[in-house]
Amino acid sequence: MANNQNKGKVIFISAGSGDPELITVKATRFLKQAEVVLTDRLVSADILSQYVPSAAQVIQVGKQYNKEASVSQGSINELLVKYALEGKLVVRLKGGDVSIFSNILDELQSLVDNEIPYEIIPGITAALGAAAYAGIPLTARDHATSVRFLTYYKTDIVTDEYWKELANTKDTLVFYMSSSTLDKVVEKLISNNIDASKLLAIIEQATTPMQNIRVASLYEYKEKLQGKLFASPTLVIIGKVVALHQKFAWLQNNEADQNYFNPISENI
Repeated sequence: MANNQNKGKVIFISAGSGDPELITVKATRFLKQAEVVLTDRLVSADILSQYVPSAAQVIQVGKQYNKEASVSQGSINELLVKYALEGKLVVRLKGGDVSIFSNILDELQSLVDNEIPYEIIPGITAALGAAAYAGIPLTARDHATSVRFLTYYKTDIVTDEYWKELANTKDTLVFYMSSSTLDKVVEKLISNNIDASKLLAIIEQATTPMQNIRVASLYEYKEKLQGKLFASPTLVIIGKVVALHQKFAWLQNNEADQNYFNPISENI
């Protein structure tokens, strides 16, 4: 194994929740120095075009649920190690914040196993971006004093006992990667008698020009929203704070059926 003096370095960079201006100054500084960039799908193309040097190698390693063409986590780990051992400055560019539902643990372990140095640059996760651009404070006096980030992309990862707790908590609930199982989320919360004053907001392509927000009571969800297909990525906020959207929304829905982020092609 090469010694540390000959090794490169990996910089984990958070690209933010969609709007390319929601990236940090420190992140852009490292992007401008990058020799190799491994980028997720949910990263604005403007970030790559504005900050990454033309001589840098940009490798798309995007994932999308139920898409066989998604790049495997094992392959991503191997690429990080490969280019770092070649002595290059490697940027691992992730949508949202690198520490929230991003599989960073596997990638960090690969680097530690190979004694490769790294840094982690935080950013704006989807929940914070979506809530801000929807005019929904995730915590607010008389509405909620805490918030939970969850995912329900598979229907066996939340126990019946925990559903009961979620239905009765005063916390704001934010579900990532759960649009395909949203019918089940609503069903579980209703079956546990969630308070009717807690509303549901479905936020498609948050913080992008294609953002759309749908708000409904959970008890009206079946007739108003059930069965609809939502654009990727979609974030779901549930709680009393959702009622604040009507008063404090500052961005109109786009209403266009377009994708800001390119979906993964099965033909690549």
